[in-house]
Amino acid sequence: MKIDMHAHWRPAALIDALRARSAAPCIRRNAAGTEVLCMGNAEEPLAQAFDDAATRLEEMDREGITTGVLSLLGSFSWIERLPAADGLPLARLANDSLSALCRRHPGRFAAYACVPLTDLGVAVAEFERAMTLPGMIGVQLPASGFTSRQAALRLRPLLEAANRRRAAVFVHWGPLPGEAWPHVGPETDNARRRNGTLDMQATLSSVMVTLCLTDLLDPFPEARVHVHNLGGNIPYEIERMDHRSLLDSPAEELPSKRFARAPVYVDCNSFGPRAIEAATRLYGADRIVFGTDGTAFGCQWSTRAVEEAEIGADARAKILHGNARRMLGHLVALGQAPAAAA
Repeated sequence: MKIDMHAHWRPAALIDALRARSAAPCIRRNAAGTEVLCMGNAEEPLAQAFDDAATRLEEMDREGITTGVLSLLGSFSWIERLPAADGLPLARLANDSLSALCRRHPGRFAAYACVPLTDLGVAVAEFERAMTLPGMIGVQLPASGFTSRQAALRLRPLLEAANRRRAAVFVHWGPLPGEAWPHVGPETDNARRRNGTLDMQATLSSVMVTLCLTDLLDPFPEARVHVHNLGGNIPYEIERMDHRSLLDSPAEELPSKRFARAPVYVDCNSFGPRAIEAATRLYGADRIVFGTDGTAFGCQWSTRAVEEAEIGADARAKILHGNARRMLGHLVALGQAPAAAA
């Protein structure tokens, strides 16, 4: 059995709402007659995945995933960067739709809420409302908001709300309102690799430094913070970080010890067995959860990676389902393995 903590979704009702908009983010037909999602300075074809529950459940059953924890597909999270008067109705629509899916399929889905980030008072109110809905476990926030302690203090009201609710905070690669995005323009060679791997992983590494090497989370011990893709490149960079620490600030506790102690979960989405082994050595098996990005390919990739990682059966069980149950079991009912498999 597996609990997928990183599975993106785009509610059909939100797609319809974006079709009705005339300004980005919106959905329109391009010159070739193809429906595209317009995000201001970019557009992408409207893919067929990420909105069909029957297809997703078939994939989950085939791959032994008992519960999928849904979060808004990144390109659709542009609604969070609209002025609150425009973004709030769309965020409510998305959250209500996600909850309805959880309600229709008890135990099979849970969801992170999205909130309008241009007004933190409105964002907190919508987060509090969303947490009263069936299936909701927390909120998804952009990684750019956590690349330094100073930046993260702006989001403190949402961390306070998550702490009150003993809720989860999913920190996912993405921009704050008004931030130029993507960081690497499409005219650059290998732009997709530079953005979707190099920039993403470097950003997540900075996020982990903020979350684990500052006191930012100290006032929020009941919030469950989750960073994707093994928390960036930290498992591979930690030896370098320790070395520099011994040279530059020998009186300080080593970064590796602080990362190992910090109460932050990372998911294993998109990484292979060697990376999972490195992450297990650094963070400990208790801090890694399973993730797939919400695709059949991602399910197969991550499953194989965890199976092939030389980490032992106990660590493997924690990553696949045990840690997620400990993280979320007080918030929602989670799916059970079939009796024969159990």
